[in-house]
Formats: sequence, C-alpha cells, structure tokens
Amino acid sequence: MANNFKFAFRQTIPVMLGYLFLGIAFGILLQDAGYSVVWALLASVMVYAGSMQFVLVDLLRTGAGLLTVAMMTLFINGRHIFYGLSFVEKYKKTGKAYPYMVFSLTDETYSVLCNLKVPEGMDWGKVSFLISLLDHCYWIAGSVIGALAGSHIPFDSTGIDFSMTALFIVIVSEQWQGQKSHFPTLLGAISGIVWLLLLGPDRFILPALCTCMVILLWTDRRRRDAADGEKGRGAA
Repeated sequence: MANNFKFAFRQTIPVMLGYLFLGIAFGILLQDAGYSVVWALLASVMVYAGSMQFVLVDLLRTGAGLLTVAMMTLFINGRHIFYGLSFVEKYKKTGKAYPYMVFSLTDETYSVLCNLKVPEGMDWGKVSFLISLLDHCYWIAGSVIGALAGSHIPFDSTGIDFSMTALFIVIVSEQWQGQKSHFPTLLGAISGIVWLLLLGPDRFILPALCTCMVILLWTDRRRRDAADGEKGRGAA
C-alpha cells in the first residue's frame, strides 16, 4: 500500500498544484458571495464538480431554483457521462470503491487515469482509487483555505474564476505534446467551435461531445475493421 500511495501521489502532483489554487479561487468566490467556510467544505466534499462549483456560486447568489440548478449541472457536467463509459469495466474491478470512483471522476483525474501505466506488482484499481481520493482531497483543502483567506483578507476577486479555464488549457497542451495523433484534439476544437456558433455558449457542450463521440467511435471501428482485414489476409 505504501508503494501504491507513493506512486499515486507522484502522478497527482500536477493536479495538486492546479486544484489547490483552483480550490482557493472557489473558496474565495463563495466567501465573497456571503457563504462561510462550512459551505465551501460541504460543497467540495459532496458536490465536487469543478467548473460547476464556480457556476454554483452565481446560482446561489441569485437564488436559482432547484430545476435550474439541475439543468445547469446536466449541461455543464454531462460530459462526464462520456468519460465514464470508457472506464466502466475497469471501475467494476475496484469493488467497494466503485461508487466513489464514479463520483470522483473529474476532467483532471480522467486525464491522469487515461495515461496511467502501473508498474509491475501494483494493482491498477488501488492506484486509481488513491489518485481519485488524493485529487478530491486537494480540491477540498484548496476550497477551505480559500474560504478562510477570503474571510480575513479582503481583495478584489474579479477574474479569479478564469483559473479553471487556465487549467484546461494546460491539460490540453500536455496531451497535445504527449500524443502522436492530434486528431481527437482537433476534432474537439472544431466540433466545439461549430456548435458554439450554432447554439451559443450556454448549450453547445453536450452536442459537441456527442459529435466527437460518434466520429471517434466510427473512426475506431473503421480502424479495427482494417486491422482485422490485414490479419485475415496475413493468415491466408
């Protein structure tokens, strides 16, 4: 377990650096909206929705209804449905940790797990659970620190919510440099721009993700069929 934890911690260092600052930004914004550190703690423990938590601050500030909150959450975080599909079988092997693994899947955790190569002798399920748990703890710690700082250090919080966008840019840059094929990244960018122009900033995310999913599944199926055809000709 000690080796698993050390390995998992090393994988999460980039997320830790991002989540601590992002969590602090969220805590400051929530405190600025009139909510105490207790709310920051509860939101990060029970909601843990990244960008949705930043949106939640404005929803709480304006007194939005439950239906509005539910719909906004679906549109903003519905992308995690697509992320989760690729991990269903692996997550089932985590046993009792399965519900938490589903709950704790975020963009950044997904990015780490996608590239996770566990050394021989370590269990993928245990390592991935520790990665998910550590990332969650980073976010909670940052949120609490931010809320405490916001209650004692007054300053202008304008623009601080851009920190989430900045983290996404860093993640995309790292994936671009680390992957040989840039087709998924370019497809995501083009699909996002097209649907953004068609539907606007409030409704483009899910259609863009659906488009990417369909095209990627189709290209993957064609690639597999081509590979099977090559094997068949080779066997003949």
